[in-house]
Amino acid sequence: MKILVTGGAGFIGSNIVKRLVDLVHEPVVYDNLSSGYCQNLLPQVPFIEADLRNLELLVEAAQGCGVILHLAASVGNKRSIDLPQVDSEINLIGTLNVLEAARYLGINRVVFSSSAGIFGELKTLPIAEGHPQDPDSPYGTSKLAAEKMCLVYNKLYGMRNICLRYFNVFGPHQRFDAYGNVIPIFANRLLRKEPIHIFGDGEQTRDFVNVRDVVSANLKAAFSEEVQGVFNIGSGARISINQLAQMMQKAAGLTADIEYLPPRPGDVRDSLADISKAQKLLGYDPGTDIYSDLVDYWNWIKNDPLSN
Repeated sequence: MKILVTGGAGFIGSNIVKRLVDLVHEPVVYDNLSSGYCQNLLPQVPFIEADLRNLELLVEAAQGCGVILHLAASVGNKRSIDLPQVDSEINLIGTLNVLEAARYLGINRVVFSSSAGIFGELKTLPIAEGHPQDPDSPYGTSKLAAEKMCLVYNKLYGMRNICLRYFNVFGPHQRFDAYGNVIPIFANRLLRKEPIHIFGDGEQTRDFVNVRDVVSANLKAAFSEEVQGVFNIGSGARISINQLAQMMQKAAGLTADIEYLPPRPGDVRDSLADISKAQKLLGYDPGTDIYSDLVDYWNWIKNDPLSN
């Protein structure tokens, strides 16, 4: 099947594209390279360098596709707090353009990459899909609005869109970004023999999920014809940031000083996904050995030319 992957030069998108090629599908990458990398692209995969805000090029790129995997986004709470207008232009208006391109071409499935950031501060753990949604940042707000747009297209236009709410994803092709995930930030500091910075007391918890499981969730969503709606995609387990710092030092065989800084606005205290719905309806089955996955990630990033 021909499949459009927006954000296909990025961290998660490039892992999905590689898997699609392995399965003998025909991915097409659509990415403006604002956070993706040319080095992530495969030479045999068509690549359109363009922005989500260009509806005409989206329609052209999606011609002949059976599914759109929509991963392109402006990512992160802090980036959205600094640049709220850009965040909404890309995450909401960009998603609307993807949906309009799909509707125009008769593509009835968009798999939208959402975020656990839509929940905001948590009322109960673990977090089921029906947990109150009260985001603490423009990023969480734009992702939630984009989810609602995907679902209303299901109601109005007979589409069967799926929204995947990622928790803290990590793995190969995830490089340092000051706005990004804590794992590559810690790895970057270990590579440079700098102190690890922890915001708050470090006892806040996160549900870390390996990118291979997120890839699996996207493919299951793409080809589960009778399923639609929203799904949590995490590991179903959690660790503290203090535990993560210790695990990463052990995985790297290095030690680092820990420096504690004031908490950051928009960061939740705890996070843990209830993944039972995805397990039941999508057949989602994530791994939970985070230490082994951190060893694998360290072995990748220490040999990545762009990270060293």
